[in-house]
Amino acid sequence: MNPNKKRENDDLPLFETKAARGGAAHKLFCSTIFAGIILTWVYRLTHIPESRIHVWFSMFFSEVFFGLYWIITQSARWHVVSRHPFKDRLSLRYGEEELPKVDIFVCTADPVLEPPSLVVGTVLSAVSYNYPPEKLAVYLSDDGGSELTFFALLEASRFSKHWVPFCKKYNVEPRSPRVYFSRCVDVNEFDQEWINVKQLYEDMESRIESVARKGCVPQEIKDRHKGFSEWESNVTKQDHQSIVQILIDGCDQEAIDIEGNKLPTLVYLSREKKTGCAHNFKAGSMNALLRVSAEISNAPIILNVDCDMYSNDPDSIRDALCFFLDEKQGKQISYVQYPQQYNNIIENDIYANINLAINQIELSGLDGFGGTLYVGTGCFHRRVSLSGEKYSGIHTIECLNDDEVNTKKRSVEELEEASKVLANCSYENGTLWGQEMGLVYGCPVEDIVTGLTIQCRGWKPVYYNPAKYAFEGVAPTTLDVSLIQFKRWSEGMFQIFFSKYCPFVYGHRKIEFGAQMGYCIYLLWAPISLPTLCYVVVPALSLLHGVPLFPQISSPWFLPFAYVFGAKTAYTLVEALIIGDTLKGWWNLQRMVLIRRTTSFFFAFVDTMIRQFGLSQTSFVVTSKSVDDHEARDRYEKGLIEFGSSSVTTIIIATIALLNFVSLVCGLLTKLAFGDEFGKFVAQLAICAVLVMLNLPIYEAIFLRSDRGKIPSSVAVKAFVVASILCLLRIY
Repeated sequence: MNPNKKRENDDLPLFETKAARGGAAHKLFCSTIFAGIILTWVYRLTHIPESRIHVWFSMFFSEVFFGLYWIITQSARWHVVSRHPFKDRLSLRYGEEELPKVDIFVCTADPVLEPPSLVVGTVLSAVSYNYPPEKLAVYLSDDGGSELTFFALLEASRFSKHWVPFCKKYNVEPRSPRVYFSRCVDVNEFDQEWINVKQLYEDMESRIESVARKGCVPQEIKDRHKGFSEWESNVTKQDHQSIVQILIDGCDQEAIDIEGNKLPTLVYLSREKKTGCAHNFKAGSMNALLRVSAEISNAPIILNVDCDMYSNDPDSIRDALCFFLDEKQGKQISYVQYPQQYNNIIENDIYANINLAINQIELSGLDGFGGTLYVGTGCFHRRVSLSGEKYSGIHTIECLNDDEVNTKKRSVEELEEASKVLANCSYENGTLWGQEMGLVYGCPVEDIVTGLTIQCRGWKPVYYNPAKYAFEGVAPTTLDVSLIQFKRWSEGMFQIFFSKYCPFVYGHRKIEFGAQMGYCIYLLWAPISLPTLCYVVVPALSLLHGVPLFPQISSPWFLPFAYVFGAKTAYTLVEALIIGDTLKGWWNLQRMVLIRRTTSFFFAFVDTMIRQFGLSQTSFVVTSKSVDDHEARDRYEKGLIEFGSSSVTTIIIATIALLNFVSLVCGLLTKLAFGDEFGKFVAQLAICAVLVMLNLPIYEAIFLRSDRGKIPSSVAVKAFVVASILCLLRIY
């Protein structure tokens, strides 16, 4: 770009930031809840009973933790902002030849859990952006080192010659053929071309899935491309050499589609792996991509997406560039984070995969403090900030031509060989990669801690939540997979809290205090499980045995407890309805929050504490992106929760549900019979009643359902036994 070249409207910003309305009213409302929380603490300390003090203080410490955590969550609602880019101004100010290059990283790790046909859908959506193709380079990092994935990408490179011009000619959306052709579309005037391209896609998909079912690529196919020679040796997922194959060379004049237009560069990468060498999961993969892409294309802007997060908006690159190229504020912007969205969410979202409050309020609130989270996908980065540079105030994004990137105009073979060295296990030895350069190592949620370190180096990220989703992925469609995902996230984030990267320590005087608190909303997911477990077990058992834990309904001290619970519940409901959720969707979210806290978050807490004592090591679990069980998929689409496993998780869920049901029934039968006793137990009866209503699908899965998604009989029996033991604890 020529910074001296003046254009019309040069003085206008390329994006604007607006503060949310109602801030003063919200702060006043929060102050009343805070006063109520303080009064509940005062009550606990001034009305300590003579007996069962341990039960009383377990409730007190739970309420203190809940109160402090609620205070932390308000940091994400204190200064909510929204961002609005102006693509029209960008187009007036910069010609196509002046736009910067963009490298797109797509990461996959397992050809079984992340099917190649799904992966290439994301790749094809990336190569077909509305952006100059000579300025695009797409890299697929295959941490599984699978010839099946390489074969799928090779097939996609050939199909792209038809898909890219088809998309741009008819403005096709979305640009993942897997998704586009699965939806009903009006083909009208281009029906024959639509049919032809659809047939080409189905043929490609059939070949990919046929090879995937066989588990190997036939020799006659291998003979057609030199890249398959990389798998001639004994290559395994955990032991193989670096593999770099440039399938489409964007610098080659012959890299064109069927209409004669240039195609983006397309590269396959599988970094070297050796038994005994630390591979650092996705962080190691991303760092290898950073080095290899710098050798081949070296774009100043990087987009990274997960293999299941296809591009839904073909103009999202231009939206992101509005932030980076703004003359006044753009130089300090490190990354532009988009929210995670999914294309398979059913009405009312039974697994609460999309938490609208997080996407529309909390992440925007963190953005108001300059603390936008990097969530690992759907994020545009400035290369220098991701590579470890500190903000100096002089960073600009320049447009480099091919001669400036590759001064010697090296051949594809030379580039591949030079890139392989950068992806070797030994390359990082004795360097700052994984510490001060690239993504940070040592944590399952490397994205969160990497975003924090970037901000602490002086950069300012932004969060952009457009009305039209920029990226869409595949959400878990079973309870087990959803809980495994949240267990991994919460465990990794809690590890950050215990590490040197704790925001209150690492971010001290580097980022705003509101941002430090905002990070801890998520870093403290795991320990919030303890007060939650206390509140779903202790009040129920105490009610069963006639032990009051709250003020009598006629006492003035009852009001703070009732107000805090009622006000917080009403606020979350109104907030959900305002941002577009439904009443049933909000209720499903409350159920899933309860289930996550008592299972995923609790297991994450236990595992993290064990790890703190040096008894285990960090592990990474890849979540399945495929749903092969058609019956399970049908149940999901009908809104039925999938409980059909015999895991400890399901036993805990069923036990809590049964315990509260028994306590509520027994409590009502005994306390209603004695009118003078009823007033002492109203709060405990209310807690049990709310929990019973939340757990109605669990009772249905135990007693009424007959499908394979019900709670297995063996699990139900174990839950009955555990609940019975808990109920009889006082006797023994």
